[in-house]
Amino acid sequence: MLKFFVHYGIHFIIPILVGFYFFKEHRMRITLILLSGILIDVDHFLASPIFDTNRCSIDFHPLHSYWAIALYVAFLSFRKTRIVGIALLIHILADTVDCGMLILQSK
Repeated sequence: MLKFFVHYGIHFIIPILVGFYFFKEHRMRITLILLSGILIDVDHFLASPIFDTNRCSIDFHPLHSYWAIALYVAFLSFRKTRIVGIALLIHILADTVDCGMLILQSK
C-alpha cells in the first residue's frame, strides 16, 4: 500500500507542487503539461501483461529505456522542451522509486 501511495504521489503531487511553486505566471498550463508526463506509460501496452506490480519499468519499456531517459535529460537544455523534459523525468523518478521499493521488498 505504501508503494502505491509513494508511486502515485510522485506522479501526481510532485507535478502539481512544481507547477504551482516554480511557474506562478502559467501555473495551470505548466501543471497540466507536468501531469501529462504519465502519458509515456502508453508503452506498457507493448508488454505482456500490460501491468505487473512486480516489474520494474526502467529499461523494460521503450519509453522508459536508458536511451529515452538520456533524451529527456537533453530536453532540459532547450527552452522549448524544458517543461516536457521535467514532466518526463518526474515520471521516471516515480518509476525509479517504485523499482527501489521492489528491491527492498524482495530482501
